[in-house]
Amino acid sequence: MCQNPNRSSNSNPNPSGEEQARIGKKQAQVQELARRLADGDAAARVQAARDIRKLARASAKARSAFAVPAVVQPLVSMLPAPDPESREAALLALLNLAVRNERNKDKIVKSGAVPHLIELLRSEISSLRELATAAVLTLSASPSNKPTISSSGAVPLLVQILISGSIQGKVDAVTALYNLSTCKESLNLTLPVEAVKPLLILLKDSKKYSKFAEKAAALLEIISKPEEGRTSISEFDEGILTLVETIEEGSLLSTEYAVGVLLSLCRSCRVRYRELILKEGPIPGLLLLTVEGTNKAQVRARELLDMLRDDSRPKRVVSKDLETIVYDIATRVDGPVKAAETAKRLLQDMVKRNMESSITRLQHRAASCTPKAPLI
Repeated sequence: MCQNPNRSSNSNPNPSGEEQARIGKKQAQVQELARRLADGDAAARVQAARDIRKLARASAKARSAFAVPAVVQPLVSMLPAPDPESREAALLALLNLAVRNERNKDKIVKSGAVPHLIELLRSEISSLRELATAAVLTLSASPSNKPTISSSGAVPLLVQILISGSIQGKVDAVTALYNLSTCKESLNLTLPVEAVKPLLILLKDSKKYSKFAEKAAALLEIISKPEEGRTSISEFDEGILTLVETIEEGSLLSTEYAVGVLLSLCRSCRVRYRELILKEGPIPGLLLLTVEGTNKAQVRARELLDMLRDDSRPKRVVSKDLETIVYDIATRVDGPVKAAETAKRLLQDMVKRNMESSITRLQHRAASCTPKAPLI
């Protein structure tokens, strides 16, 4: 027998009297709080918003029940209220309605919350600024909201929170900026160079394999695209070291982004950045990345290793020191039983790449030395 596709498999087509009473009570509660939001004085609206926040925090069903225009729209209208108490109560209620509910996130943005949140990011009251940052973070997690928030002017204001906010505010700002950076409509997102210092500090102090480190490293890769950003990264004390440590200790994604930053530096001016990078000892981490990184990280690591090599010295057979490093990496990747085989393959690949590079340079040199035909 075919079932009605519009009916949830978990729904009860014939609810009991007790269930009907519970549903009726919840509907009456929603209607009463909506009435207080619409018709009450400022104190009544604040209390209604606080009640909604409390109920939404306690139950996923309540989050769905209260996400109706009669509740959401008045809460959004409270965001530009003259008194901070009303703004804070509305922010917290909307935040709790949006948490872990993609549909509610979209409803809140469609109700016109974003322009008010942008104004709150400019507030002189730090608690309101940081609540607004948390709200932008939550709402920007929904793909359909990212274009609206990206085009609203939120990015420079989030960077200001990143620079001067509390630790929690900075963490929320990083995540919100990362969410916006993944928007297809804003793939060319640019970040002010002022974001370099706080991002490197946060990355330095975080666990390199954490999700937060992935987001911070991704934003640093974006900043490393213009020369101004690269200069700021290289001049920050222990900035390059922090990226090298991320390559050594990070997750698959954070290592990919970190090597991307260093590669961006070297590609722009090898002479300027090569020694700065080599000074921080990146070779072991990069060699490991050529074996166990993501596909993109492996390609980037190989290219960076080539750029860090000293072309002025004659090519020699691989040294014992390098053999030891490669064997250690192979042991960590494949275990002691297969280490010798893996190390041999890695060394052969490196030698082959060196030979190919040498042949290419010889061909270029031969071409440049070919006598030119005399002019007639």
